[in-house]
Amino acid sequence: MMTSPLSPKSSCAVILAGGFGTRIRSVCPNLPKPMIPVAGEPFIAWVLRYLAGQGIPNFVISLGYRAEVAEDYFRTRPTGGGSLQTVRENKPLGTGGALLMAEPLTETSDPVVLANGDSLVLADLSGAWRLLREESVDGVVIGIEVDDASRYGRLETAADGRLRRFDEKQPGPAVINAGIYLFRRRLLHRFPQATPLSMERDVFPALLSGGAKLIVHRCRAPFLDIGTPESLGQADAFIRQHFRQVAA
Repeated sequence: MMTSPLSPKSSCAVILAGGFGTRIRSVCPNLPKPMIPVAGEPFIAWVLRYLAGQGIPNFVISLGYRAEVAEDYFRTRPTGGGSLQTVRENKPLGTGGALLMAEPLTETSDPVVLANGDSLVLADLSGAWRLLREESVDGVVIGIEVDDASRYGRLETAADGRLRRFDEKQPGPAVINAGIYLFRRRLLHRFPQATPLSMERDVFPALLSGGAKLIVHRCRAPFLDIGTPESLGQADAFIRQHFRQVAA
């Protein structure tokens, strides 16, 4: 029986926005990190705008620290014709655990896209969707080619692009983890059932040891995370450079 190819229109993105933002707490002590204003809007609004621009219509925002701030914002924010729901974790679940908590709200979608609410990787995802058309592929990991990976964990791949493992930070050129994943729904049922659950430390090692076929889509793209005061200070200029519609 032929199945229709997976596409952005059939997907839902879960955006992780529940972290404490410990390293920048002194800058914005009363806001969740993704809700920090950047270029006139909460940073997570730019993440949503990017993903919607990639054709994804449906979103679930996974909240934790000061969840009520984001809930109040999204209660009145236009959805642009798609759907947007929020879910709140009552205790820290880790990145993998937050995805599993949000999974019931994505039950009509396949695949499920996972992204971070405190980072932006402006990659063209069309190549990743093409990779996911192959029925044997369980998921796609977005990898960014950089000239110096001394600040980032590396992705080690086989010759055919299949993910082999996550490596530690080392200087020199490499492909790093962008923190954007496209998962077939069937793969979520193979996640370890534990909390807290880390994607990199728990989920991916378990999936790879279990034979899951995860392909790395390599690309060069602008990227920014707002996890340090220094990178947060660069965020306004980054948004103004890469988005046309920016508040004055």
